[in-house]
Amino acid sequence: MDLSTLIGVIAGIGALVMGYLLEGGALGALFQFSAAIIVFGGTAGAVLTSFSLSDLKHLPHWLKVAFTSQTFGTAEAYEALIGFAEKARREGLLSLEQELQTVNDRFTRQGLQLVIDGTDPEITEEILESNIAVLEKRHKVGISVFEAAGGFGPTMGIIGTVMGLVKVLGNLSDPSALSESIASAFIATLYGVSSANLLWLPIATKLKMKDKAEVAAMEMVRDGILSIQAGDNPSILREKLKTHVGSLLPSEDNDEEGAAAAGRPAVSESR
Repeated sequence: MDLSTLIGVIAGIGALVMGYLLEGGALGALFQFSAAIIVFGGTAGAVLTSFSLSDLKHLPHWLKVAFTSQTFGTAEAYEALIGFAEKARREGLLSLEQELQTVNDRFTRQGLQLVIDGTDPEITEEILESNIAVLEKRHKVGISVFEAAGGFGPTMGIIGTVMGLVKVLGNLSDPSALSESIASAFIATLYGVSSANLLWLPIATKLKMKDKAEVAAMEMVRDGILSIQAGDNPSILREKLKTHVGSLLPSEDNDEEGAAAAGRPAVSESR
């Protein structure tokens, strides 16, 4: 579970409800079934109109991505690519064919296969870049769905409020109930604005961040594959990949870098 997403949603909704209660509001007044139907049903209808069913069938997957943690195997790929470079340096590129069975990632396996087959480096890069572009395009659809919902939600809330006010103004026979009816009408606006800013737009932002992380992982693999194909020294490859993995570097590398920054030995005497 991606706790930041879950905690963020709960904290946001909780803060709104708590603030309302502290002002003396009644919790029951926040629950209006008709307003919920107008806002959430209207938002769903607008999104359905905007996108194809073939796109929207991935909605459960996008929600799963937003609410679960992914590492995209960046640290593991870092170590694997260096190992492949060392093996290719010792035994040649054809020796990597033995390693294909151990590679689970389709993108990495495809890149290695292109190298083993002796594909021109420019074509290899073009194919890998195409794979990354396709992934970004697919992710963009999911992000656009939640951004669209974030745009439609507040508008549906206003529509619900206007409908409620039309009903109120059409029945002024009981002035004592007028204020309560107007307050109920504005619940739709509350639902629309809250859902957009606490659910749909934050989820879209989270999907953007995870898209960037996955693309960065694939770009690291791409650079590693091309470096192996070019016959770069494993130590040079290691330095190239460090620019991609950042904080996901293996602990021993982090220890060495931290020790160098502090001006002390990387390995303690107790070791």
